[in-house]
Amino acid sequence: MSQQRYYSLDVFRGATVALMILVNNPGSWAHIYSPLEHASWHGCTPTDLVFPFFLFAVGNALSFVMPKLQNASTAEFWSKIIKRTILIFAIGLFLNWSPFVKWSDAGLIFKPWENVRVFGVLQRIALCYFFASIVIYYGKSRIALFIGMMILVIYWVLCYALGAAGHPFSLSGYFGNTIDQSIIGINHLYKGEGVPFDPEGLTSALPAIVQVILGFLVGEYIQLKGKNYEMLAHLLLTGVLLVLVGYIWDFSFPINKKIWTSSYVLYTSGLAMITLGMLIYLLEFKNAKGKWSQFFDLFGKNPLFVFVLSGFLPRILALWRWVDHLDAEGKPVYTSALPWFYEHICKNVASDLRIGSFLYALCIIAFFGILSYYLDKKKVYIKV
Repeated sequence: MSQQRYYSLDVFRGATVALMILVNNPGSWAHIYSPLEHASWHGCTPTDLVFPFFLFAVGNALSFVMPKLQNASTAEFWSKIIKRTILIFAIGLFLNWSPFVKWSDAGLIFKPWENVRVFGVLQRIALCYFFASIVIYYGKSRIALFIGMMILVIYWVLCYALGAAGHPFSLSGYFGNTIDQSIIGINHLYKGEGVPFDPEGLTSALPAIVQVILGFLVGEYIQLKGKNYEMLAHLLLTGVLLVLVGYIWDFSFPINKKIWTSSYVLYTSGLAMITLGMLIYLLEFKNAKGKWSQFFDLFGKNPLFVFVLSGFLPRILALWRWVDHLDAEGKPVYTSALPWFYEHICKNVASDLRIGSFLYALCIIAFFGILSYYLDKKKVYIKV
């Protein structure tokens, strides 16, 4: 298999990381443009495409690495994927627990492990990478595709058969939440839905594995076929087909990110193929490179490091706080660097508070873009 360099894959991965940072860092969660919000339950917004696109990109990258792993010994294969899985999972757990202390009325106190969320974005990436790698290594492409499709069907059956009668795909009726609560523990689950429920939990990771498998198969295919219009046409047509199948499946198994439904996997993977196809056309065929592609490519140079730092840095900066003003009762109201920047700079640019919130997110993106540029200039690439 020819391993031609695909600049479009680098831009695709980098743009996904940049968008992940953008949607995770608004100035105010109360003032967000609707496309930058997740769907409340069923449905899919542009923001709901970011995470599956990244898993798809993980599969793309795996297609370049797997031939080397398959040529190595089985022991070396297991050693590499286990080490990488543990490291990515541990980084995610570190990020959830960091910075290990928090402010209280009594001052800084230690954040107890008993209330730390175990799962999250990086943890899901680690698990999906691990199991997808095993399926691909032992099953090769055709069997991996068959296993992937079987996983999606089995997950559908499990959701329907084990979910609450009449509403198996609702928050209260989803069967996986009971399993996650019993295995992970209620105290270690995400609480953002008002009840203990983790959208990156253990059970819903099962169909997400298929996202990596599909990304791998696409990466393998475009390398095998080479840069020609036949490859591009097949890629785009397959993407459209998956989107249509996802839409049709939505009638009986709703597209839903939070329980990562099988229809959601096909729908978002199809859109990822279409997006990647458009980038291939622009960048590989028409050579329409420019500042825009260079900017996104920078984020793809150190994707994991930049993403982790975007979550870690605000938490560290929040430990350095000062009194901003006194409330109506004369009690001090504290602030720190980033909240101060939003409240006193970004928030005041327009009467529509969504503008200031979005401006703040753009400033965060700009900061990490500059950092990525500096790291690239210094040839610093932090791999995991």
